[in-house]
Amino acid sequence: MMINVHSYESMGTFDGPGLRLVVFLQGCNFRCLYCANPDTIAGKGGTPTPSEEIIRMAMSQKPFFGKRGGITFSGGEPTFQAKALVPLVHDLKEKGIHVCLDSNGGIWNEDVEMLLKLVDLVLLDIKEFNPSRHQSLTGRSNEQTLRTANWLEANEKPFWLRYVLVPGYSDFEVDIRQLGQNLGKYKMIQRVEILPYHTLGIHKYEAMGQKYLLKDVKENTPEQLDKATEIFKEYFSNVVVN
Repeated sequence: MMINVHSYESMGTFDGPGLRLVVFLQGCNFRCLYCANPDTIAGKGGTPTPSEEIIRMAMSQKPFFGKRGGITFSGGEPTFQAKALVPLVHDLKEKGIHVCLDSNGGIWNEDVEMLLKLVDLVLLDIKEFNPSRHQSLTGRSNEQTLRTANWLEANEKPFWLRYVLVPGYSDFEVDIRQLGQNLGKYKMIQRVEILPYHTLGIHKYEAMGQKYLLKDVKENTPEQLDKATEIFKEYFSNVVVN
């Protein structure tokens, strides 16, 4: 089975516990205005890669994973390729490798459900709780993302909640509180990661001849991050700024 890979990061420390091999996959169903990897959005592009090659890479790095590390499939949106990932993740698990899935939770079908059952940990990116603001920010509804969170809770699948704090777009106190009121009692949320907004991907838009629509948005001040952290901590126990 071929996996359409955009790129790799060895010894990653931001995408799940421990040291990880991060595999960025091609293709995404969201169109986030702040996407740092706009070159991963199109379904075409990337490098078709045999599953065996990814297993070989993971096994070669396994000595560095320790007890907590492993492999993380990110993107793009990895559930875009759920059908191909299911047998690959099954093989990785058989070899004793911890598998994370970094997902926006916006795609649902039998293959996605099977994939979520197989992985050890889901990093669930919730972009905004308010439906209209989510639509403006990503071009898509957040209904399925919230249903996916509910499924993870109901099926006792551990997950981390990730939230990008974009000034003027996803830093509204009322929305963060609604998120907390709706998900704060979930027992499967092991950790909440607040991801500061950054502009590291702007040069990619220029290279692709595209306009970066948030060029006037400034990065978070320490005060903005502190305020959001305090609000999240009212509802969740393990909150960190990543």
